[in-house]
Amino acid sequence: MKKFPNAFAIIVGVILLSWILTYIIPQGSYQRITNDQTGITKVVNDSYEKIDGNHLSAFDVMLTIPRGIEGRASLIVLILLLGGCFYIIEKTGALSQGLNKLVQVLEGKEILALVIVSLIFTAAGAGIGLQEEVIAMTPILILFGKSLGYNSFTSIYMSYGSTVIGSAFSPSNPFGVIIAQKEAGLTLLSGSEFRMIVLLVAFVLWVLYLVRYASKNRVEKIKMTSADNKMDIRSQIILSLLCLTFGVVTYGLVELDWGFNEMSAIFFVLGIVSGLIGKFGVNKTGETYIAGFKEMVFAAMIIGLANSISIVLKEGMIIDSVIHGLFGPLQYVSASVSGVLMMIAHVILHFPLPSYSGQAVLTMPILVPLSDLIGVSRQTCVLAYQYGAIMADMFVPTNGALMAVLAVSGISYNKWLRFALKPTLLMLLLGAISIIVAVAIGYQ
Repeated sequence: MKKFPNAFAIIVGVILLSWILTYIIPQGSYQRITNDQTGITKVVNDSYEKIDGNHLSAFDVMLTIPRGIEGRASLIVLILLLGGCFYIIEKTGALSQGLNKLVQVLEGKEILALVIVSLIFTAAGAGIGLQEEVIAMTPILILFGKSLGYNSFTSIYMSYGSTVIGSAFSPSNPFGVIIAQKEAGLTLLSGSEFRMIVLLVAFVLWVLYLVRYASKNRVEKIKMTSADNKMDIRSQIILSLLCLTFGVVTYGLVELDWGFNEMSAIFFVLGIVSGLIGKFGVNKTGETYIAGFKEMVFAAMIIGLANSISIVLKEGMIIDSVIHGLFGPLQYVSASVSGVLMMIAHVILHFPLPSYSGQAVLTMPILVPLSDLIGVSRQTCVLAYQYGAIMADMFVPTNGALMAVLAVSGISYNKWLRFALKPTLLMLLLGAISIIVAVAIGYQ
């Protein structure tokens, strides 16, 4: 059997496939209105019409590569600077000493370690929509997992996978629930009690599946390089600053409306300060930071290339046609079935629209009037979006963050898909049941 294509080959292949689809799927468009005061663009319901636009040439498709990378510039900068920061902290020995200390504390309590790490990442996903930030932490998390006797799949499952669970079932994800509720005309954070209950159920099921898998797939423990070294005062200071930085970043995201650039600046300073505290000196700190960049370049490029897919589909003028085709027939079925089908349609739509915040902006103005018509509450409409679109981040190859994590961890996409499919389907089943319950109780 030939080697399965890597992340780069898969993304380029999907770009070409997307271009071909622009010649197969009829072009169409919804009308859009921009509010002069807020600058928010909304889609006009029932305004879809087929159009006869220009098709992208081969050269136009080639141009989407640099344009896609340029469009994700701020995120790519974050990945590079965050990667450089963690690389410096790792080279000072502080990270390995800290992880070794944690391993010693949790010795014989490996299951507890899985639950704690999963809980932390689930909370981060639910609170701030953490996802891309996991890319830079992946090598360290895999090392930590192996020191506990867990393979790479388990490490990615309890970190990246948990952030997806937290983000999908969150009552407050600012990039998912908040945007969707705003587009649906709902009070922000309304209906949180029901979402929190479902989140707790999802987390329990997720962890049980993880524990079962990890127990059946143990690997030989690999002792960390600094296992015999005690944590010195410099390492304690560096790790304290790391924890403080995450606290500052969380506060900035929630309270100060920070974006990727603010996060990048904070982690850049942390990296430099950590190098100096670790007695690297100015020159070695700079050289180590650049070495950290190199480790993250492949992952950063995957993020940019994934963005090119959306550009091809949007400029090929078939995104609106896909939305119209997926959601139009829902008006002819019952409310419960319609709600579940909405979720499934969001899963499918997430292939060409890997940004779930962008998916909310595009679909909510269309789905809200439709949901009012067929008897599905707007809150339930938002549930269908968040469960379907965000859970799809577990497996869609157009999601740059997922492909970057797999690239860094050395896991091929086909192996990941076989691994992730069952737990993802389990979570989607929970989502479907939750939607049916929401319709039954008149969730508002």
